[in-house]
Amino acid sequence: MDILDESGVERVEGHEQEEAKSIHAGAEVARMDDVLDTLAQPADASEPVVALDERPVVLRDPARPGRPASPGRMACQDYEYVRRGTANVFCIVEPKAGRHLTYATPNGTAKQFAQALRRIAQRYRSARTIHLVMDNLNTHRENSLCTTFGGDAGRELWSRFTVHYTPKHGSWLNPAENEASLWSRECLGRLRIGSLSELRRRTSLWNKDAHRRRRKVRSPRGGRPVGGHPAGLQAKDATTRRAGSVGISPT
Repeated sequence: MDILDESGVERVEGHEQEEAKSIHAGAEVARMDDVLDTLAQPADASEPVVALDERPVVLRDPARPGRPASPGRMACQDYEYVRRGTANVFCIVEPKAGRHLTYATPNGTAKQFAQALRRIAQRYRSARTIHLVMDNLNTHRENSLCTTFGGDAGRELWSRFTVHYTPKHGSWLNPAENEASLWSRECLGRLRIGSLSELRRRTSLWNKDAHRRRRKVRSPRGGRPVGGHPAGLQAKDATTRRAGSVGISPT
């Protein structure tokens, strides 16, 4: 039963709050199981499993020229820099096949997301459906495609995918986060990249190498969690018993 507090605002009694939390936790666990079951599927060319994540990038130029390496002297880079705006990187990988589609964009708007999905669909033209694992960002919706390409074309493109959203506190289950981490270490590192064109060039070279070598991303594995599933951040602890290790295969 709803009651009014002293300010006249409707307030839900404690047991109803607990019930609402329980329902939310159940939905989050269902998403967790769906993602883990999807990633555990055997590789199937007709139904590839593709993971997508985004990484914002701050473009920076050095404020002063650094000192190049020379015999007996290490290279030196001044700590000061000049901001040149921001950009975005879509980290896209088919974990079990080691296929990589990671690339840089000016931003991570709904339009850029729609174009990323079109890029994926074009790569897997012959697939019956494309299982897409991604987080529950507000732009990761059919509406983004309809706004960008028009209603009919947007819905047709969206229908090419079977979407699997990660739980709110379980985005770490997404193999594309490991792709993003690998890209960040190997492509970006401590470098200062001051333009979108340079970011695109470096990301493209990194992606071609990772794709050529078919670097695979290990998916979560292990047994299904036993017992209750606490809500919120604690859900990650419950998931760990099933998920096991997640990482990047070097080959």
